[in-house]
Amino acid sequence: MDKKITMGHITALITIVIWGTTFISTKILLADFTLIEILFFRFLLGLIVLIMVYPKRLKLSDRKQELIFAAAGLCGICLYYLLENIALTYTMASNVGVIISVAPFFTAVLSHVFLKTEEKLKAQFFIGFIVAITGICLISFSGSELELNPVGDILAIVAAFVWAVYSLLTRKISSYGYNTIQTTRRIFAYGILFMLPFLLVFDFSLDMQKFVKPEYALNLIYLGLGASAFCFVTWNYAVKVLGAVKTSVYIYIVPVITVVTSVIVLKEEITWMAALGIVLTLIGLFLSESKLNFKKRGKQNECRK
Repeated sequence: MDKKITMGHITALITIVIWGTTFISTKILLADFTLIEILFFRFLLGLIVLIMVYPKRLKLSDRKQELIFAAAGLCGICLYYLLENIALTYTMASNVGVIISVAPFFTAVLSHVFLKTEEKLKAQFFIGFIVAITGICLISFSGSELELNPVGDILAIVAAFVWAVYSLLTRKISSYGYNTIQTTRRIFAYGILFMLPFLLVFDFSLDMQKFVKPEYALNLIYLGLGASAFCFVTWNYAVKVLGAVKTSVYIYIVPVITVVTSVIVLKEEITWMAALGIVLTLIGLFLSESKLNFKKRGKQNECRK
């Protein structure tokens, strides 16, 4: 496998591992922070860090590209997280976890329709999707009952669709050939800009005393520096190298990381349903990824002939 492709898979996996553990920091911060405050401060901190790391200004070669960056900030930074958080207030977290994991399916469909450069998908990708979603359901609903809530579940579906749109937009942005840190920084700036009106609607307050506590400060740094600044750069790099579909498939293992982290950090017990779900999710990930890899190898062999 090409070293660049390997690095794309590694960065996607690292990103998902970190994103799968953010619930711990969020849970700690929720003691004194609201969800909108956590969301705003983590991305503001992430933007500041990216500016410090790479202060060089991004000069666009085409003004029309600005609309793509704005749309990416609106979808991936503002709307996705707001929809997900609002959905959590209406329906069970397990429901949201399962529904959000449908994002790779939406990404695949949208890529097939709008991105002619993406590799075509056949049966094995969708078999992998079904296997993975079955596993995610077992993980999410182990020890709890399925409880449908139309409002919350629909908001979660919209959030998954919005993330798929964001994946396509970042794929488009990657084709411009700009530095990944610069493009991520611009996306963050637009995301925060679109978030400002929502601060007036939701319960937001700027209480600096909250930041004095080391526990809160460290967890905000983890979310801002690790889960935002670092992870969005690595995710956007993975999309650039692997494509929107291959990268989005890694979303399947977020529930797996969450369960493993809960066992290690929170000392929670893992049920047999969750264990079976982890196995099925990983098998689904392998099936979806291997389909694309085999197809690519087949094309390479044909070219050699």
